[in-house]
Amino acid sequence: METAQVPRQRAEQLLDAAVRYTEERHWDVCPGTWLEPSGGGRCSCGEEGCAAPGAHPAGDGWADGATGSGAAARRMWTQHPGAAVLLPTGRTFDAVDVPESAGFLALARMERMSLPLGPVTRTPDRRMQFFVLPGAAAKTEDLVRRAGWNAASIGLRGIGEGAYVVAPPTRVGGAGAVQWARNPTTANRWLPEVEELIGPLAYACGRAKADTRDGLS
Repeated sequence: METAQVPRQRAEQLLDAAVRYTEERHWDVCPGTWLEPSGGGRCSCGEEGCAAPGAHPAGDGWADGATGSGAAARRMWTQHPGAAVLLPTGRTFDAVDVPESAGFLALARMERMSLPLGPVTRTPDRRMQFFVLPGAAAKTEDLVRRAGWNAASIGLRGIGEGAYVVAPPTRVGGAGAVQWARNPTTANRWLPEVEELIGPLAYACGRAKADTRDGLS
């Protein structure tokens, strides 16, 4: 098994992770908010009841501050060492966001089918994001509909231009850190087209929703 090229644990500094994403993956990175050191998990945005403490953009113009330079990333996180690492989507990749239960089901099925897979993140709120080539978000709903499902009803959505994913090892309040379910390595540097993955992902989301519904009946 190939060794992961990117830090996975919170113990590995956010600065190091941000620099590695730019230099090893050629991803743009952007510093987000952070958890106040003495705030008991309070977000630097200062908003009471923040939905994603320490893990969201710091302002409306956040995307303009993204960089693909390792040197620039180092300067940014030196100024704010605890800042979340945000990866803008719609540039070098889009993402397909699904419930965690469906994501693991789909991963197992796609691996059995020997489908090409990119990196996959796993968030503390039990979601997974599958990295695919840019342009995926604009056609996700239509592709899911052609597969016989409704994207919104099964909890599947595309994340594309103007949005972002939160990268490991960013911590989301007291809920835990974002992790890699499938690590970025040299083996998955080339991302798949969304068309290659949407069938198994939609099926897994539909099955997971049906299992949940049956469990409640």
